[in-house]
Amino acid sequence: MVRANGAVSLRELARVVQTSEVTVRRDVRALEAEGLLDRRHGGAVLPGGFTRESGFPQKSHLATAEKTAIADLAANLVEEGEAIVVGAGTTTQELARRLARVPGLTVVTNSLLVAQALAHANRVEVVMTGGTLRGSNYALVGSGAEQSLHGLRVSRAFLSGSGLTAERGLSTSNMLSASVDRALVQAAAEVVVLADHTKLGTDTMFQTVPTDLITRLVTDEPPAHDDRAATELQALADQGVQIAVAGGQGGSGAGGPGGDSVPGRQQRRDVPLPGPRRQVPGAGGQLRSASMLGEQSPAAERARVADLRRR
Repeated sequence: MVRANGAVSLRELARVVQTSEVTVRRDVRALEAEGLLDRRHGGAVLPGGFTRESGFPQKSHLATAEKTAIADLAANLVEEGEAIVVGAGTTTQELARRLARVPGLTVVTNSLLVAQALAHANRVEVVMTGGTLRGSNYALVGSGAEQSLHGLRVSRAFLSGSGLTAERGLSTSNMLSASVDRALVQAAAEVVVLADHTKLGTDTMFQTVPTDLITRLVTDEPPAHDDRAATELQALADQGVQIAVAGGQGGSGAGGPGGDSVPGRQQRRDVPLPGPRRQVPGAGGQLRSASMLGEQSPAAERARVADLRRR
């Protein structure tokens, strides 16, 4: 099933072979030990980081709870009347469902799934790129999509991908998707990457956003035993990426220092550093919470990014 689809969820495997997820998980560990597949949270994928991209049906069943938490937190970054771009992916689709409640918003996207999620939002304007439909992820790609983005300028780009490392930044397994994502990045003053912990430390074929262009990473809390994800988060923070962790403990909530005052919103732990490769006095290279370092306003963040690009 993994060879045929690129990825599969434990739940689907248990249903097909008519056994428990506990049994399936044990067998997946054994298959991973033999090098036949790689485990991911809630499923399994083809072995190795440089594999072909999984299709939407497979991705939609992986790390669903984490994607929901990430989307909840990322939606808090979007302000009324803002113009943004949103790339293709199952996590960005979850984000789009929440953006339908933001009045006066303009969303530029190459994703049919994002556009569909916003289709009935009364006060949200959706602008779609041109291009050729890529059926595996319902995204418009190719020169038509890229050309339609020339001359566009928005405040933020929200992107996902197949892998994220401090060394190469965000990457994906498909060349056409990577090319359009790079065009989306060029249109934005800030870049926000949405990636669950299973993508941290994973490197794939085509780089889309180098680390020094990533303003913020929105992710979920890695499991205690996931040393790779924790190490990658620290390395990204050391390079100046602001990190917001959905469900993180010890940080300030979206509602302010006293906690999250809006029911149903996720708590977060922010790690805002002043800029790439700059250290906070006394930080010692360690992750610091928003309550320790202080929150930056969106205007201050935009000014910082513009200053860095001028340099």
